[in-house]
Amino acid sequence: MAIAALLCWLVTAALGLTMFGLWLRNGGLRAARGDASFPTRLVPPLIFGHLFLAVAGLVVWIIYIVNKEVLLAWTALGLLVLVAVLGEMMFLRWKNGRTEGTPESRFPLAIIYGHGLFAVATVVLVSLTALGIGT
Repeated sequence: MAIAALLCWLVTAALGLTMFGLWLRNGGLRAARGDASFPTRLVPPLIFGHLFLAVAGLVVWIIYIVNKEVLLAWTALGLLVLVAVLGEMMFLRWKNGRTEGTPESRFPLAIIYGHGLFAVATVVLVSLTALGIGT
């Protein structure tokens, strides 16, 4: 179960990094600073907080897989919950404020919904592993 969670987490990360790259390439940082004609609804503290907490959680999860310390599984789950809250905030900002021409308006829907689907699967698998179910 822990390895399945890791694989889901890695797919989620790959899809998230794809969106992050698209946001940067389409002028996300420039728009956030107010240097673009279309502002972004995805502010850097939200994006970078989501990214850094997700990476931290993934590192803790990998350490858990190696050491099998249950506290590490719960720590990874706690970080993952924070990541999910920030991710949901970004999703709602994206969904409710899609304006043609903003950096995030160019995100492919399949990547957005795929990222969310794999994120939910990751939370479920990490939760089950932390609870000792299926290990």
